[in-house]
Amino acid sequence: PAVPFLYPYGPHEHDHKNPKLDDGTSKELSLTVPFTFYGKKYQTLYVNNNGVISFGIPVKQYTPDPFPLADGRPFVAPYWADVDNVLGGEIFYRETTDPMLLARITGNINYYFPNIPFTAIWAFVATWHRVAYYGSTTDKRNTFQATLTTDTKTSFIILNYEAIQWTTGKASGGDAETGFGGTPAHAGFNSGDETNFYNIPGSQTEAIINITQTSNVNIPGRWVFQVDDFKVTGVPTEVPKVADSNNCWL
Repeated sequence: PAVPFLYPYGPHEHDHKNPKLDDGTSKELSLTVPFTFYGKKYQTLYVNNNGVISFGIPVKQYTPDPFPLADGRPFVAPYWADVDNVLGGEIFYRETTDPMLLARITGNINYYFPNIPFTAIWAFVATWHRVAYYGSTTDKRNTFQATLTTDTKTSFIILNYEAIQWTTGKASGGDAETGFGGTPAHAGFNSGDETNFYNIPGSQTEAIINITQTSNVNIPGRWVFQVDDFKVTGVPTEVPKVADSNNCWL
């Protein structure tokens, strides 16, 4: 049988859950292994409901701003938009050294980056499971995941997009019935140094709905980056087009 696209998550993995709170965040989470992001080592992070994992400071902002941000917040945004987990969905997370998962992550990284010697010793998995958007009057839901991993020297972030059915919450100018319009979701990396950043193609445009079909590692819906000294590889040169079909999100 095919290996599930997302890394394992949920109650059976003993994940923690974020509180049911609009624009909520986790508490500050201490890491057992430091994680290097854009040349800086971090010992703590926050999992923020609005589709962001941040270092040093929580992010409650619900409408994404263009990168680079001028306020020094370092974070990865798997899908920065106005999530409302009170209306629906869960945000799960855990730190793990599970040998089976680390072997799987190591195999993935070795396959995508054959010239970089890497054996994962640690991972942090955050999963937004069937989350609703603020102001929603529909049952549209998004499921996506960010996995941080390191061998203590080299760090990677793996972004998985399983199902994306909305781009925008109502308070960001979106339509309550469709989850589209306004300021769409942003996917990318902000270093915190006000200069270095990376936007996944389609960010803050209606084309971000198609992130389940795009990739830099030839696996639709998966984006993988080396982030200790940030590098971009394998990025398609064309910005993804919005699907013509009216039912592409069903």
